[in-house]
Amino acid sequence: MLTLAYIVIYVLIFAIGASIGSFLNVLVYRIPRELDFVKGFSSCPSCGRRLTPLDLVPIFSWLFLKGRCRYCGVKIPPRYILVEAACGAAGLLLWIFEPSHTHALLFFAVFCVLLTMALIDADTQTISDGLNIALGVLAVVSIWAGPEVDIQSRLIGLAAVSAPLFVITLFIEGAFGLGDVFLMISAGFLLGWQGALVAFFIGLVIGGVYGAFTLALGKKGRKDHFAFGPCLAVGIFASLLSGERIIDWYFSTF
Repeated sequence: MLTLAYIVIYVLIFAIGASIGSFLNVLVYRIPRELDFVKGFSSCPSCGRRLTPLDLVPIFSWLFLKGRCRYCGVKIPPRYILVEAACGAAGLLLWIFEPSHTHALLFFAVFCVLLTMALIDADTQTISDGLNIALGVLAVVSIWAGPEVDIQSRLIGLAAVSAPLFVITLFIEGAFGLGDVFLMISAGFLLGWQGALVAFFIGLVIGGVYGAFTLALGKKGRKDHFAFGPCLAVGIFASLLSGERIIDWYFSTF
């Protein structure tokens, strides 16, 4: 039975996660536009009015303002509140269900980097070098703070997926981007070669389903490109959480 103390702790963790999600929204907007995301004040992209603290309370401000700017009335995309809620929920669920709180913090940091990367790639079809570096730093940190993956597996993982992707990129124009290659370099060191293969396979499945769905609806043609980074991001995070279980299930089933 939850005690009052646990409820307070859980609410606080969710609120911190949602606040981090609010910052991720800033990154998603500013990084592609090469704007400083450390200094400066938040403002409405439509009317340019500086936002007050009451306009920036995660989740509640969007609900209170009914998804519109207080000053010009332009609609604020629902994605803002969804990102905040997703980060709050991810932080809380990891804290509750991950036995090691050190692992929970690492997983949450990886989740935030991958989510930011996926949203920017969905908007621009580019993957930020800075975010790839951030994931690489977390991969190095995971040697001491993450699940046990031996260094040999990590080193093989650097090239297990990224090298074939790079070759395909060289010979098939538009198949993949270099951002995808660099993403799988960082992911390979984070997950090890087996985890990287699992992540890439999941990404391929998601990408294939999405491509078939958009093709069937007539939203894209056979030669049209779409952002593959979000698919890889889902695969990487799924592999980070359950890579070993997925591998065990596969070999026990097939």
